[in-house]
Amino acid sequence: MNRIFNFSAGPCTLPYSALEEAHAEFLDYQGKGMSLIEMSHRSKEYDAVHMEAMDLVRRLYGLPDNYKVLFLGGGATLQFAMVPMNLMAPGQSCDFTLTGAWAKKAYADAKKIGEVNVVFDGKDDSFMSLPDPASLQANPSAAYFHMTSNETIGGVQWKDFPDTGDVPLVCDMSSDFVSRKIPVEKFGLIYAGAQKNAGPAGASIVIIREDLLARSSDNLPAYLSYATHAPKDSMYNTPPVFPIYMMMKTLQWLEKEGGLEAATRMANERAGLIYGAMAANADFYKCPVQESARSNMNIVWRLPSEDLEKQFVAEALDAGMSGLKGHRSVGGCRASVYNAMPVAGAKALADFMGEFAQKNG
Repeated sequence: MNRIFNFSAGPCTLPYSALEEAHAEFLDYQGKGMSLIEMSHRSKEYDAVHMEAMDLVRRLYGLPDNYKVLFLGGGATLQFAMVPMNLMAPGQSCDFTLTGAWAKKAYADAKKIGEVNVVFDGKDDSFMSLPDPASLQANPSAAYFHMTSNETIGGVQWKDFPDTGDVPLVCDMSSDFVSRKIPVEKFGLIYAGAQKNAGPAGASIVIIREDLLARSSDNLPAYLSYATHAPKDSMYNTPPVFPIYMMMKTLQWLEKEGGLEAATRMANERAGLIYGAMAANADFYKCPVQESARSNMNIVWRLPSEDLEKQFVAEALDAGMSGLKGHRSVGGCRASVYNAMPVAGAKALADFMGEFAQKNG
């Protein structure tokens, strides 16, 4: 099989070795005569998968003992509502940074639950820049302070995070989850959809500091309460078995590669190749994002015309590179270079960008 380089923003490319292992195990898991996804989620076979996936998140991030890992359905989008429902009591407010499309979606849901104070709004710069995190001040009475670490559509990424004191820092890390080391102790809650760096679509990961579980009201519907899931290790109901299984495979691959240090090194190398190709052809490719805020995960650029952008995407696909069309809301081109994207894929794209500019510039 001739696999192509998949630059899609999600679902993402997965480690080839993880796919091979899943392929080998799919019909007959550990000699049981059936697939894992046919087994009871209460079986010892699935329990081992579930707990190993949780432990991998803990090991990769070096989580302190007072943090719980949850696996939930609904993707990160469900967390836009679950976070305020669980952390913001009636009459309270929360703080928000608006840095692009996904932060705005989370903000819209939070506003339906309670009052939201906007600490930073990037609309005046079309969400193409970020402030110094040290300049952000949390309201001392806020229930939490929400950020989106990386905007998948706009291509901006926070390189550091503010100190919010006693106000819990909450972060949507969907598109740069397990891609770099972070100061975990700064955060009260981290959430992410799995389908960017950690596995296939169908599961979300929540990392929550245990003291925040006490905020979940008894009046919440059971599934929507973190306090329901945490003591049961996310086995309150049937979990998304196959996505968690593939998450385990993907995170095992990452751990073998060298963990978050290796992820950071590969991310810097991939991004350096692609941004370097833009810089070498600066009259042809334009990245609209402020240089200090450019994402290592979702790299965006424009060509001199929309016709050339369409031609670029089509010819790249013919050359074995898919998913390079920008999001429909902003146009242009975008390369999503998540953990499992080989550095060779970024080099192939950078070389293609140079050749395309020479032919069409």
